Amino acid sequence: MSKKKIDELHCSFCGRTESQGATVLPSPAENAGICIDCIERAASMLGMIEEDDDSMGAARRARAKHHAGGHSHGEPEKLKKIPTPEEIKAFLDEYIVGQEQAKKYLSVAVYNHYKRLDQPKDADGVEIEKSNIIMVGPTGTGKTLIARTIAKLLDVPFTIVDATVLTQAGYVGEDIESLLTRLLQAADYDVKRAERGIVFIDEIDKIARKGDNPSITRDVGGEGVQQGLLKLLEGAVVNVPPQGGRKHPEQPMIAVDTKDILFICGGAFEGIEQAIAHRLNSSFVGFATSNNGRRVERDNLMRHVAPQDLRTFGLIPEIIGRLPILTHLLPLDRDALRKILTEPKNAIIRQYTKLLAMDGVKLEFEPEALDYIVDKAIEYKVGARGLRSIVETIMMNPMYTIPSNKTKKFVVTPQFCREQLEEAHFDADAV
Repeated sequence: MSKKKIDELHCSFCGRTESQGATVLPSPAENAGICIDCIERAASMLGMIEEDDDSMGAARRARAKHHAGGHSHGEPEKLKKIPTPEEIKAFLDEYIVGQEQAKKYLSVAVYNHYKRLDQPKDADGVEIEKSNIIMVGPTGTGKTLIARTIAKLLDVPFTIVDATVLTQAGYVGEDIESLLTRLLQAADYDVKRAERGIVFIDEIDKIARKGDNPSITRDVGGEGVQQGLLKLLEGAVVNVPPQGGRKHPEQPMIAVDTKDILFICGGAFEGIEQAIAHRLNSSFVGFATSNNGRRVERDNLMRHVAPQDLRTFGLIPEIIGRLPILTHLLPLDRDALRKILTEPKNAIIRQYTKLLAMDGVKLEFEPEALDYIVDKAIEYKVGARGLRSIVETIMMNPMYTIPSNKTKKFVVTPQFCREQLEEAHFDADAV
């Protein structure tokens, strides 16, 4: 072989030479180089690795935050000032109409929880235990809004998770530990900050076991999920997948201690009134009837909800014990729905008034129009959440046309509301 052939620049990866059509970039090392094709293949491989490594990156960021300044000694940051229960309730009153008992219970529970986190480590041996909360009430009564508003006041990481997507490990769905993934994301993967956050578990009633007797077969989305939630509610160090979803052995995990995370559970528990009524009626037996005879209004049965009713509904005793604070939310009456439209800081009517004011338009709702909207919400039994659907439907056409014309004022009348709902075929089946 000639010396010219030996000295010809070649790719150290694929072996091709320039005479074979390869464009080879030389390196400082003698007789070494890499061709353009190999560079492109390497870039493609690195891109795939980087894409698959998102969870590892999240885990590294979490570990870095865990050991970064301010958390180097493992001390969680404290709230600047813990608002008193009266201050918490006053803040809730600005956003939530009615539900006085629920707001009072939540205010006291949250105050005690964060006061517990800041308790000094003394030698008296008294350790204050965590008090998680469960709220029972029909849909659209403000369960989620109360939890979200408290988190807003305290400026702590807050997330809402749906219990219906959780399943036992090994089945299709999300692992129970993955509900903490969203809390980590809300805290920007700051583990210590996430460990002082609030998790609202919605639709907790949907994981009730199907019968009152323990199941002898797999209850993938019911009793098994309740059993899995026990360690999270009570407090344990849990390995959390950084990107959520299913866990697998090769995935890096983030260790999160749940003992200082406040869990608030909410559910409609549709049909629990029957269990409450049965329990109340069972006490009216024999001669005690004359002394204890009290008529319980059917609409107010939720006032008398007790832990044993949750057990009858299908929650296991262990999970009820880890949710010691039980409060209820009552169905919203006509007056409450009317106030919700206009009085809270973020009232629906205020939001639309502000939207149109940004276009230089003054929006007004006649009182009779507001009454009509409330009547429709009651007719369809959609609660406060349904008010927005009704107002959205009524305001769709005006919101479409007003920005293009020179209207300076728009008044919503009952007749206009009726026409818009009829045009949109807004009926009970559409809600």
